[in-house]
Amino acid sequence: MTTHGTPSTAGTPRPLRADARRNRERLIHIARELFAEQGVGAPLDTVATRAGVGPGTLYRHFPTRQALLDAVFRERIERLCAQARDLLDAPSPGAALRTWLGMALADAGVVHGVAATALITFQDDESGDEVSCHDLLHRAAASLLTRAQQKGEIRADLTAPELIRLVAGILTAAEHRDGDRTEPDRAVADRMLTLMMEGIEPRTPLS
Repeated sequence: MTTHGTPSTAGTPRPLRADARRNRERLIHIARELFAEQGVGAPLDTVATRAGVGPGTLYRHFPTRQALLDAVFRERIERLCAQARDLLDAPSPGAALRTWLGMALADAGVVHGVAATALITFQDDESGDEVSCHDLLHRAAASLLTRAQQKGEIRADLTAPELIRLVAGILTAAEHRDGDRTEPDRAVADRMLTLMMEGIEPRTPLS
């Protein structure tokens, strides 16, 4: 998936005017809410209406539904990265990592109509100087993981990509359950996260 920026003549997006930037941010915010309510197939005209702009403004910023989805995902991943930075000074790095992973699980389960793993495994193409969402997420995970490992709270042989794959596995398992589904997906994911955290506590490294 590719994150679409503002068109430019030299391959680098031009800075948006203040009003255009506000419109873009508003459209992303409204799209996130609408996709959570109705799924990713929600009418784009409804996004524009709720944002208080015309369809032309919407399509100037986001020519396709995929472009809008990419922007929504990127905004959410950037928010997760900010949350990771806020947790770097927490007294217990292991608890901070667990808190952040819980945030990632909760955030990934919001958008309906797309596999929840999309937020965790989402990879866009790098555009200009923009760092890919994939790299942003892995860097955030690595920052918290490394600190927890340095304090001896998480096994030293676990890597950030492995951690991301474990979380993606939790999301997949919570989404695709057989049998009794009276327990909400979020509750199932939280329990599985607790089990995972116990599994990555310090122990003899895998050979």
